[in-house]
Order: sequence, then C-alpha cells, then structure tokens
Amino acid sequence: MPGPVHVIVGAGQAGAWAAVAMRQAGFTGRIVLLGEEPWRPYERPPLSKTMLTAQPEPPISHFHTEARYADLRIELHLDTVVESIEPAAHRVHLSGGGELGYDRLLLATGGQARRLPIHGGERALTLRTLEDSWAIRARLGRARHVLCIGGGVIGLEIASSARKRGCAVTVLEAMPRVMGRAVSPEGASFIEALHRENGVVLHTGVIVESIDDAPAGDNARAGDNARSGRLRVTCRNGSAFDADLVIAGIGMQRNLALAEAAGLSLEGGIVVDQWGRTSAPDIYAAGDVTAFFHPLFKRRLRLESWRHAQNHGLAVGRAMCGGEAPPYDDVPWFWTEQHGVNLQVAGLPAEAARTIVIGDPFTAVHLAEDGCVIGVTAADNPREVRAGMAMIKARVPIDEAALADPRVLLQKLVPP
Repeated sequence: MPGPVHVIVGAGQAGAWAAVAMRQAGFTGRIVLLGEEPWRPYERPPLSKTMLTAQPEPPISHFHTEARYADLRIELHLDTVVESIEPAAHRVHLSGGGELGYDRLLLATGGQARRLPIHGGERALTLRTLEDSWAIRARLGRARHVLCIGGGVIGLEIASSARKRGCAVTVLEAMPRVMGRAVSPEGASFIEALHRENGVVLHTGVIVESIDDAPAGDNARAGDNARSGRLRVTCRNGSAFDADLVIAGIGMQRNLALAEAAGLSLEGGIVVDQWGRTSAPDIYAAGDVTAFFHPLFKRRLRLESWRHAQNHGLAVGRAMCGGEAPPYDDVPWFWTEQHGVNLQVAGLPAEAARTIVIGDPFTAVHLAEDGCVIGVTAADNPREVRAGMAMIKARVPIDEAALADPRVLLQKLVPP
C-alpha cells in the first residue's frame, strides 16, 4: 500500500526547508519538491551583494547538497512548471501534460521582481534570480554610471554594490524617504546619510515616467548613444538622468495565479492561519506568498524576508505532518548590508508611535501607543537586536526613562 504524498510547489527557501522539516518531523511518505528554476534551491541574499562584487565570481550558495536530498528521500524536480491545481481531486497538472496526485499540498511559490509599468520600463534590469544577478554583474563590469529606481532594500543594496565596483550611482525613490515600509523615519535618515557619505546621489519624492535612449552629445554621431546602450530616465517633475545601466528595485509581485485559479482565499497573499492552512482542505502555503495570521500582532502580515521564508517553511512543513505543532509566531526580522554596515531590523518599526534613538552608530527602539516595544533597528549591533526581539515578544510597556539612559544596557531591560 503506497504511503501518503506531500507535494511542494516552489523550490525556494520556504519550499526547500519545509521538505526538510517534514522528514525531521517523522513523515515517512513521499515528498516531491517542484521548482521552476534549473538550479537546486539556493540562497538569495548574496545575489545583491557578494554575487555582484566578489572576485572571482563566487559559487552558488545552495541550501543543501544533492546527497542530502537523496538521504532524506526528497524528490527534487527542477525546470518543472505547475500549470494548475485541482483541489477536489487532490491533483496538480504540470507543463507538458503530466499530473501528480497529493495527499497534502504546499504552495511556496514566492514572487517575482515587479516590473516598471512605464514607457521603456522593460529596459530596466531587475534582480530576483541567479540569472538576474549574473546579468547585472556583467553589466557592472563596464558601466560608469548606474541608476537605481527604487530606494527599498534591493535597490539600496545594488547601489552599495555598484559603488564598490567603482560606478557612479544615482538612486530615485518615489516615496518621501527610503525603505519607508520597513523602517522608521529615524532609520530612513540614517540610511540616507550612509549612502550620501559613500557617494550615492539620492533623490526622494521623484516619480519616474519613462526610459528612452539618451540623446547623442553635441560631438557624437546620431545614434551613438542608442548603440552604446546609454539610457535617459525622465521624471514627472521634468528632471532627467542619464546612465549606462538602469536597475529597477521596486518590490516583489507575489505569484498568486495558481492559488487564485484554484479558488483559494487571497488578501494580497494566500490567506493562511497560524499553521499555514489555506481555505482549501489539505492545501497549505508558506513564505513570501502568504498573508498569515500573527498571534503577537493579532492580524495578518505579509512579509518578504530570508528569515520569514525559512522559518515559516519549517513551521508549516512540521504542521503538515500532524501532531501538536505550535502556531507560527516568529518575530519579523531582516538584515541588510550596505556600504559595509550591517543593519538589522526586527518587529514593525514603520508602525511605531514614537522612537527613541540610543547607541552609536545607530540603535533605535520603536514603541507602540501603549508603550510596548514594537520594533528595534540597529547598525552593527546584533546583541541589541536580540534584546529588542525579546522585548517585542514580551508585549509589556518599557521604562522609557531607563531606555533613554545611555548608562543602561538594552539587555538589562528585557522582561524576565
């Protein structure tokens, strides 16, 4: 009698770790991991950092070796596209006409880089996959001036990497401040100052309208700039910027088509509960693609980070195997490295009612209206972030006078 089958759609961080978690939880049935890319599941954080700057070019950073997948009896199918799901029949249909039955299905489809919806937007490179990173790396080798559209984490990390490669860099951000959805105004000011100190020309509140060939210079023959690939980015306020390489880092678009066609509930992501269960029986979802209920914040969150993808995948993978799995309540956390500074962000600092800045070069504790810690941001200080995460989880008001006292270590304020 064949055993149960768990099928995972998406071989990124969430899917790969969910498969491992299933085996660690004692699941003995068949595990099938389906990925659209030709590469064994790999780390994405290096794509905007060392993959663009290191010499020689670094190897792919895979999560697990081929031998580990074999040892855990995880069937890894790459270059495989799932065309549709039949929830009632417990079946997925593959490109080329194949199909696969499942007892439980996990959607870990992640997302793709958002494209610029403007004239000439297709001329801007984006970064999400290995191939994207390799293409940008090759172009950085001969670019003199790089223009990044978008002042979020990816855009700013690419800007930092381009400066490290010796390029002049301009960043255009439509919002009033950089990383506005992820950090507080104080955190944004620190990041903006860091980039300007390192030679990045940064413009906020600028909306890009078109990308065209840059006009030829006075002494150039007609068409020279077009042939060389030099581009002009024109903004709504009439300003224009020329660059050899234009990169769009304007966020991620979740891959929801499969879930939508299957009739699953959506709220900007696949709606799941604390255990990753969707609105359809025996279908789960994990990672960036989800809108998950967080018991600490008592509402649904949509997160896009390395830690969330991994830990949510692990938690949902365990939950799919039955038993008394604990609800997923991981404190949101991400890190970014820009111009040699490691910035870590925990909680939801952008939603803070007030912020207290302590420490050097930059540490900020973000408070909710009730005086509880809702977030912490720190540069080159992971110990303070760990203390802040404990405060966030404790959900008790903090002594603000002690917090503002430079003689009091943050660790001393963590509730027992």
